[in-house]
Amino acid sequence: MKRLASMVLLALALPIAALANSVDFTNSHGTLSGSSAGLSLSGSTLIAAKGPGGLITGDLGTLTFSTGALSSGNLQAGATFAGGGSFVITGNGTSGIPNAVIFTGSFSGPVTWTLIPLSNGTNNYTLTGSLSGTWFTGQTVNAATVQLTVNAGKGFFNGSTMLSSGDTNMTGSGLRLTTTTPEPSSMIFFGTGLVSIAGMLRYKLKR
Repeated sequence: MKRLASMVLLALALPIAALANSVDFTNSHGTLSGSSAGLSLSGSTLIAAKGPGGLITGDLGTLTFSTGALSSGNLQAGATFAGGGSFVITGNGTSGIPNAVIFTGSFSGPVTWTLIPLSNGTNNYTLTGSLSGTWFTGQTVNAATVQLTVNAGKGFFNGSTMLSSGDTNMTGSGLRLTTTTPEPSSMIFFGTGLVSIAGMLRYKLKR
């Protein structure tokens, strides 16, 4: 009896677990420009996307962003920029990826610009920030992004540098990566299973 009740609870929990999804995007290259007005990325290619349906790689689209204005520090030694601005991921239709804007939003808090001195005397920079915006299906999602610059050599950021790579993780209920939707038959089978378990439970209780 207790075992059967546990099975019912597990079955009811499955759709909840299925809705707690995340999608991870990787972008590469592009030009990162900056001044006291903010940092912006252009010309970066979306090269990978991993979601509930698996990993998709290739030339998948573009990723661009801009931050708010400089609020503390400086561009050479590290700084904090205000939130706001924009963050846009656009797909090109490859492997079922939407041939349209996948995500559009902005930085939901301060953006951190960090100098990373390396042991050989050269310098890298990273940009990190949290995001909020709208998925292509219309739902609201939250995200976090980390963008790493190409090694700037022994000099410091002078207003423009090449990006090495970036990673952006989106979280939200029921996120899907492609424009395809689950087959209705799978939902029917799931519903039939729940009905069967409920029937077995009723039968046990009557006995």
